[in-house]
Amino acid sequence: MTQPRRRSVFLGRLSLPERNFVADALRAETVGGVLLLIAAVVALVLANTPLSSGYAALRDFHLGPAALHLHLSVADWAKDGLLTVFFFVAGIELKREFVAGELRSPSAAALPVIAAVCGMAVPALVYTTVSLSGDGSLRGWAVPTATDIAFALAVLAVIGTALPSALRAFLLTLAVVDDLFAIVIIAIFYTTRIDFAALGLAAAGLFVFWLLLRRRVRGWYVYVPLALVVWALMHASGVHATIAGVAMGLMLRCTKEPGESVSSGERIEHLVRPLSAGIAVPLFALFAAGVSLSGGALRGVFTSPETLGVVLGLFLGKAAGVFGGAWFAARFTRAELNPELAWADVAAVACLGGIGFTVSLLIGELAFATDPALTDEVKAAVLIGSLISAVTAAVLLKIRNTKYRKLCDEENLDEDQDGIPDVYEKDKPEYHLRMAAIFEAKAAEHRRLAELARSGTNGDHGST
Repeated sequence: MTQPRRRSVFLGRLSLPERNFVADALRAETVGGVLLLIAAVVALVLANTPLSSGYAALRDFHLGPAALHLHLSVADWAKDGLLTVFFFVAGIELKREFVAGELRSPSAAALPVIAAVCGMAVPALVYTTVSLSGDGSLRGWAVPTATDIAFALAVLAVIGTALPSALRAFLLTLAVVDDLFAIVIIAIFYTTRIDFAALGLAAAGLFVFWLLLRRRVRGWYVYVPLALVVWALMHASGVHATIAGVAMGLMLRCTKEPGESVSSGERIEHLVRPLSAGIAVPLFALFAAGVSLSGGALRGVFTSPETLGVVLGLFLGKAAGVFGGAWFAARFTRAELNPELAWADVAAVACLGGIGFTVSLLIGELAFATDPALTDEVKAAVLIGSLISAVTAAVLLKIRNTKYRKLCDEENLDEDQDGIPDVYEKDKPEYHLRMAAIFEAKAAEHRRLAELARSGTNGDHGST
């Protein structure tokens, strides 16, 4: 008799190592997200007060050697230089997810990847539809496709919602897949000219980088100068310089060798992530998010087809794409939703996916580089679309906050205090033996206290 195929569980419990990795990664991203939020607010204040002229002068100040094609404005150094660090970390995350994380198994990766792809395709379709209906430019179709994990986690930190680890991992996977496709989009659709000589030299530098890694050569003093040379050559080639960061991140080894507690890639990510989340991305936001929000500018966001397409793409397209992709994929794969969660929880996380700050601002600058006025309007649209998505997600998550806190408490409960949450040990006989011993010790202590209480009462009667 044929046994029925066991149905998989969507958003089920993570393995303990994966849970610990996700917790550590998101903890760093949360701190970076708060700094990102502060930087964005400061940029908006500087751009909309009497300090705007000084802010603009600093942002447009040029420095660097012109002979090396590196006489760039401060804003361009932040966009092309500092964001390379961000994409380097993204490359390591991608490599780890594919070789050791949630994406290493095609069956486990199918559902979140389908949700992420739909979460990029639907916003692009929304933008294209709105732009075509208003005779607008299609150059910005990719602006509303990205998810900013740091900003999303900053929203979670501000509203105090304790999402279960499975939902956080789902959000992280969405952002990782978004980053992968954003890299491809930037390389293919937003490269206007190519210097093949410089590109060939950059490729040669990347090969040397890979060869040194294969030969187990150690020392930051070897890799950092080589990385700077590769970055400069990539920038001179016309391909966006952040691609160099991604390529180098993907080359790092993310599997553990005998005797290692963590892989070399994870160790480097742990060292570089604070630089990315705490310095690189907030400084990019400081110089990219400073746009005028006057009454006329805000009205233009909701009347121009390009900007309206960005707002609706982030708010409606992203939520509909992620939720619809997850729901249809679950139906197609016969996956069961974790019984402790509801599809409303997936909808709330899908709304968080509409926070497309960092990469959306970058693509907006690349898409409309020849039209500074439209670039600023698109940036304002990214901010407004992300804000609407954040507020909607905050409301939906607050409704279920009590449930989330209960699930998190259950995930973190460690009654036997061995450093491993009890939920990961309940199927082990030794756990039940330890718990029986703990309960017996507590019972013996209660009996001893009760006996002492009775003895003290009898002694009092006797003296009376």
